This record gives sequence, structure tokens and C-alpha cells, in this order.
Amino acid sequence: MTWHAVLVGVDASPAGGLAAACGWAVAEAARVPCHLVHAVREPSGLARAARDSAEHRVISERLVANARDMVGEVVGSAVPAAMESLEIRIGNPGWILAQAVKERDAGLLVLGGKHHSAPTRWFGGSTAHHAVRAIDVPLLVAAAQSTTFARVLVATDLSDAAAATIMAAQSFAGLFGATVRALHVVEPLPSIPDVGIEPDECAHLEVAEAETKASLAALGVDRTIEAIVQCGAPARTIADHAADWSADLVVVGSHGKGWIDRVLLGSTTERLLNRLPCSLLIIPVHGRVSSR
Repeated sequence: MTWHAVLVGVDASPAGGLAAACGWAVAEAARVPCHLVHAVREPSGLARAARDSAEHRVISERLVANARDMVGEVVGSAVPAAMESLEIRIGNPGWILAQAVKERDAGLLVLGGKHHSAPTRWFGGSTAHHAVRAIDVPLLVAAAQSTTFARVLVATDLSDAAAATIMAAQSFAGLFGATVRALHVVEPLPSIPDVGIEPDECAHLEVAEAETKASLAALGVDRTIEAIVQCGAPARTIADHAADWSADLVVVGSHGKGWIDRVLLGSTTERLLNRLPCSLLIIPVHGRVSSR
């Protein structure tokens, strides 16, 4: 997998240190530059001051200096060498990250995984959730101390996202010599009690397994990749399988559902973001997939 650069969004939390360490390790494996960016939210006092005024400059300099001290302590402890690439910007984190991705021509964005309450996700969201919705490059959400990846689980649903998702998983695994396993989750068939029809789950799984293997073969997937088919709710089944297999990374495709769909129904990707069974690599279906 080749990128021009890896961009890491960091803050002063433990998750910021995880992101820095993970992003730095991936950049080294891919032999590309790694850039660290921290966004300081603009206080109301700064927004009211004229942009070219002395007051604005003084407040901005203090914000940047304080942020550099706090974030630098976390980043410096995780990856001392990364301090040279740490950049502090003032503004909304989501907008700052999107801007930095374009400026650096980054092919991968790395963030630290955080667990948020349901109300926080619905009304305030998180930087990772906003990045999935708005930034069209692969997003790696770091959720473990390890900066090596030995087992990569790729979730495939046989949709248009399958090819890009599997290719990205194979390419990423190749950077670390990791083993790849493909998991396809089929949801249980509904029973129809009024007419006495009960679904044949075994036959259902057999058909799904045959379709999965045929789809993987058509995509030219390495035959050494084990294909697994399981029945259940997608997000929970993927998370449970990742835990049982001791996966270091789960790779999923983002289908780009609309905002209303995600708020009312959720999505497998966003549910996995909430669970974070391990680090998560999200491949945008309609965005740039840097696996050239």
C-alpha cells in the first residue's frame, strides 16, 4: 500500500498518544512522511477580536503554546521522533483535519479511538464519526497499544464496497506481513409463524458461503485468505469474531449513507466505531482508496 503521506489527528488524551504511535508505525512501514495535527477550538473571545489585531495575535499565540505543551507531552511520550512534525492549528477539528488531509495529500487519516455515550454520539458526535461522514480517505481508528498488526479481519458484505475493502485489507496486511481473514455476516431469516414457515438456517448459510467464496474468487483474492460466514447482527458478530480470533485490525467499507439514515438506523461502520473491539480501518466507497 502506497500513500504520499499519513496524517494523524492528536490531542492531549491517551487516545491521542495511541493515534500518534499507530500512525507513526504505519507511516514507517509504508515509508512515507507522517504529519501530526492538533486542532484547538476557537474561543468566543478570539472570534470577536479582529483577525489582524494585537489582541487576536496574543490570544492565538497563547492557545497554540498551551496546546503544544499539553499535546506535546502525550505525543512525546508515545513517539519522541514525532514531535518535529506536530502542528497546532486553531479551528473546528473536523474542518481542520479535512483541510490538512488535502494540503498534505494524505492517503490515510489516523485518529485515536474513544468511547462516547449514546447522547454524545447522537447530538455532538465525535471526531472519528465526523471524519467517516466528511473525509474521503481511509480512516484508521487506533484502539490498542500495539503498533504491529499480525491478524487483519476484513468484513465483506458482497456489495459494491467489497472490492475496494478487500484490496485495502490485503495491501495493509502486506505492510506488516499479517494474516488476513474475510468475514461475511448474514442476518437471520425472519420466521413467518402465521403460515407455518420456518427458515432453514443451515441452507441459508450454505448459500451465503458459496456466494462469498465465488465473490472472493471473482475479485482475485489470495486463496490463502480464509473465508468465514456467520449468521447474526453484523456489528455485534464482527466485533465478537474479532475478539475470538484476537484480530489486531478490522477493515470495513463505509457505504456513505445519508445523515438521517445514520441517526435513525445507524450503520455497521458506526456501530463498530462505538464498540471498537480492536483498531478499525474504514475504507470510503466513493472516496479515494490509496492502495495503488
